[in-house]
Amino acid sequence: MSALTIFTDKEAGEPLFHSRDAEAIREKLNAQGVRFERWQADRDLGANPDAETVIKAYQHAIDRLVAEKGYQSWDVISMRADNPQKAVMREKFLNEHTHGEDEVRFFVEGAGLFCLHLDGHVYQVLCEKNDLLSVPAGTPHWFDMGSEPHFTAIRIFDNPEGWIAQFTGDDIAQGYPRLA
Repeated sequence: MSALTIFTDKEAGEPLFHSRDAEAIREKLNAQGVRFERWQADRDLGANPDAETVIKAYQHAIDRLVAEKGYQSWDVISMRADNPQKAVMREKFLNEHTHGEDEVRFFVEGAGLFCLHLDGHVYQVLCEKNDLLSVPAGTPHWFDMGSEPHFTAIRIFDNPEGWIAQFTGDDIAQGYPRLA
């Protein structure tokens, strides 16, 4: 189940807020300019769906976002525990970074932990199946796919070149809880 946990950016001790309620998550994130929605597929995708099946199932929702925000491209990314590059990929995403464009992710299956560094706080958003998260351009954040990753997500881009990160060099991510 999706969750939001908020800490100060000085320490990850006692959380200031925690909820698994989708509406409460949406409200807290929207107040920070972060979009959080729940989408539904218009068909059963089966186990381990291919990219074409995923896009067809969510094309109506993608088209709505493209019309609203002017996004230019989208693709599907999957990561599984048997991927030989999982440790390298996890470590790369665990470093705080920003993007010159919105980072839009929709989780088709599995889970991932987005950590947003906003206004003196760290917002940890556990995204699971049916969650859409749009992190505004310029927002410092990191992502944890876990030590045994399992997710499929649609990535939606402003930039046709796709995912381009500017790493901040801040080691803040090392001090906060990670996905198992």
